[in-house]
Amino acid sequence: MIPRRDRKPSTTKRMIIMVLAVGLFLAVLIGWNIAGKYFAGQAAANMPVPPQTVTSMKAVMDLWQPEQGSVGSLRAARGADLAFDVSGLVSAIRVKSGDEVRQGQLLVELNADDIIAQRRQLEANAALLKTNLERARQQLSYKGISQADFDSAEASYKAAMAGVNQQQALIDKRRLLAPFSGRVGIVSLNPGSYVNAGDVILTLQQLDPVFVDLNVPQGSLGQVKVGQTVVLSLDAFSDRPFLGEITAISPKLDAATRNAQVEARVPNKDRLLTPGMFANVAIQVGEQKNYLTLPQTAITFNPYGETVFMVRHSGKKDAKGKPEMPTAQSVFVTTGPKRGDQIAVLSGIKEGDEVVTSGQLKIKNGTPLIIDNSTKPPNDAAPTPQEQ
Repeated sequence: MIPRRDRKPSTTKRMIIMVLAVGLFLAVLIGWNIAGKYFAGQAAANMPVPPQTVTSMKAVMDLWQPEQGSVGSLRAARGADLAFDVSGLVSAIRVKSGDEVRQGQLLVELNADDIIAQRRQLEANAALLKTNLERARQQLSYKGISQADFDSAEASYKAAMAGVNQQQALIDKRRLLAPFSGRVGIVSLNPGSYVNAGDVILTLQQLDPVFVDLNVPQGSLGQVKVGQTVVLSLDAFSDRPFLGEITAISPKLDAATRNAQVEARVPNKDRLLTPGMFANVAIQVGEQKNYLTLPQTAITFNPYGETVFMVRHSGKKDAKGKPEMPTAQSVFVTTGPKRGDQIAVLSGIKEGDEVVTSGQLKIKNGTPLIIDNSTKPPNDAAPTPQEQ
């Protein structure tokens, strides 16, 4: 029989001891992690938040003009591609490229020597018949000829004059006159060139005023009326707006696009606007309104709403007697229409509230702020593109 002191512990006892040892280790490990997080949180809570540099401005009320945006194409008040309705050789060109011409001014002539010679022959015959007519009138006064003889002489003279006028009409067809005042295009014709009837010789455009053709969707057509002001902006003159007014609205909508064609008249005394140019058009609709205005960069757009960071001044002083830094406070706002770099705020803040305009990504509620407005974000109601 084996002595009691030499017996080995049972398997069950060893398992219990192992489980207790593992449980104790896990408890110590979990406790260590919890304590570490607790003390880390306490340290973070007691650690001062570093200040962040931002820009800011006070919200102000500004007068807004409601606008309906569209795009348009410029065309001349009058424009025509000029051509002869007869063929012939060019004998003279009376204008140069880009000349300003008056209505009725001679532009180009075709050779008409043979027709002019025929006209002179007919004029001579008409002069003779006119002399005969005057002689017949005298003879008729004292009954030297019959009334029938006088009527025959008068008819012969009128027929001769009709022939002269016909020849003059043929000569006039070989003289191209300006149908209206305007500017001549590029003249590439040369004397001696042969032109066919209907060939375009040159173009003539009346540049003051010019018209703008634009399309307005049917949903906005109720706001557009004849006489409203339009503002044109063009890439070619990015620093200068052009003002005009609506002169006509088409009574029929395009069946494919459901847009109505609108015509606007724009003065062009400096001749800067050219037919065919593309323009952005803002139609001023309705009355002007006052809106609380901020730069668009001040608004943080989130799925749950729009917010701004307001600059809060506590008015207190620190231990050294200096004013405490302002802090950030997030506020929900309701935004309205946009205008250039600006946006209207309908609710959430009031006039005079100081709002962070840039640097929002690095701040949160309670973050101390350093206001540096040496470089401000864009805040232009009508920005112009900057070419690099």
